[in-house]
Amino acid sequence: MKQAIQLPEAQRQRCEVWTRVMGYHRPVAAFNPGKQSEHNERQHFTEAATQAAVA
Repeated sequence: MKQAIQLPEAQRQRCEVWTRVMGYHRPVAAFNPGKQSEHNERQHFTEAATQAAVA
């Protein structure tokens, strides 16, 4: 098993999350607080899990 590397907070790089909105991509950080809250409440799924539920 591979061990995760732990870095001090000062050495970590911020990860920017983008999402598709109304046909184009935008960074979630650019959303207003209400839209950010809505994005955090979204349920993510995988195609395999969806197909298994339908079958």
